[in-house]
Amino acid sequence: MRPLRFVALGDSLTEGVGDPVDGRWRGWAALLAGGFGDAPVEFVNLAVSGAQTREVLERQTPAGLALEPDVVSVVIGVNDTLRRTFDIHAVAARLDEVYAAFTERGALLLTACLPDPGAMLGLPGVLANPLARRQRAVNTVVHALSERYGAVHLHAAEGEWLSEREMWSADRLHPGERGHRQLAVRFHALLAESGVVGGPGPSAAPDHPAPTRSASLRWLATAGTGWVARRCTDLLPQLLRLAAQEIRHRARGTSARLDLGASHAVAAALAALSVAEHRAGPDVA
Repeated sequence: MRPLRFVALGDSLTEGVGDPVDGRWRGWAALLAGGFGDAPVEFVNLAVSGAQTREVLERQTPAGLALEPDVVSVVIGVNDTLRRTFDIHAVAARLDEVYAAFTERGALLLTACLPDPGAMLGLPGVLANPLARRQRAVNTVVHALSERYGAVHLHAAEGEWLSEREMWSADRLHPGERGHRQLAVRFHALLAESGVVGGPGPSAAPDHPAPTRSASLRWLATAGTGWVARRCTDLLPQLLRLAAQEIRHRARGTSARLDLGASHAVAAALAALSVAEHRAGPDVA
């Protein structure tokens, strides 16, 4: 009997950014894999920093399917919200295809909704609100599709851990070791409730001290600067336009229209998936 096979898909969060161990990133998925109980586990992490839903669908999913996983995590979406090409219809369609591909093969699917990056960075309201609107849209889609495919779903977009500074790394977008451990512990609790795992899970206590303020500043001045610059080059022009739109609606007292428009877009994206599934029914049968 082969070991349980756990494959992780996603972006820098699942890659483990913010949780360095021996010169490499570890992260919540690796911590979770080590807490599956006494049974042997084969863990493969296919997550890549900067990945969007397109990369997960076109590159990571074929590689993941070839591994024939028993458990697969698909935690993705924040990078889509940070791009000028953001399209909730495309995000929904890609996630639907990824979730279906693995669940049709009998894999247990792990998903999570994620916090709003604008709030985590402490951006001003006119800049943060458009990002928050986008992240809420992605989270709504993930919620709906997780229910459709029977996923073990973690509500990581809420909770006290978001406001606890020691949970986060220097960039304020990625968890530090404590934050990654918190995600692993919470996922393990959900898996235990589902009867998938038994025994003690990963520890919430960190192995390493939190980085000092000077170390955090050094990171921001070197690698962190490049990380932010790469994203700002793509996002900033559009984010400024979105901010200008936000200001105009505030002045007119019509800000609610922006939220309503985002809600309608999400509803239309999910409805399109339902129509496509209905049309596919007779052909599949």
